[in-house]
Amino acid sequence: MAELRRTSELRQVELTDAALRIVATKGIAALTTRSLAAEVGLSTGAIFRHFASIDALLDAVVERVEAVLEATFPSAELPPVERLAHFIEARSSAVGNQLGILRLVLSEQFLLALPRRGSARLAACVEKTRMFVIECLREGQAEGSLRADLPAETLAPIVMGTVQMLALSPSRARQREADARAVMGSLLAILRSPAAVSRSKRKGTS
Repeated sequence: MAELRRTSELRQVELTDAALRIVATKGIAALTTRSLAAEVGLSTGAIFRHFASIDALLDAVVERVEAVLEATFPSAELPPVERLAHFIEARSSAVGNQLGILRLVLSEQFLLALPRRGSARLAACVEKTRMFVIECLREGQAEGSLRADLPAETLAPIVMGTVQMLALSPSRARQREADARAVMGSLLAILRSPAAVSRSKRKGTS
């Protein structure tokens, strides 16, 4: 029974990932039991063995998005700049591999097409991300490692836009990770405080 349950759970993940691919390439209006069955090579009847309805499938898609995004938040014990860097690399890689996630959380049209509860959950994901970035920036400003001449709320869209740009890169996963590290260097150069830059240069010459 436990093995059967695991097999069913794996199939559900496969189906939700396939649903996200359809959303990414064709839009949410194209997500039907027929298109999903064709995507994974199953019959429509087999789909309903795992999901009772299309709304149940969409709920599972939202849950999958939540799980993928949640896994990109690094440990709160890391210093703020390191925490921010880990987040950008992890989030851009995860979302880049599942572009349907980006389509769902950024498109008002897609959000409206979801059941109301699902839209609210995805909106909460976006807000949690925004607050995470702002908190990292504020902590970095407080310790003097990040520039404090601009509010964290003003800098946060730059960070979040960087994640979106990296996620949308046509590069393959490994190259995307390398791109993320390179872009992070430039982003941190913009975000770092002059005092932190000076300290870093002194350490480099000592």
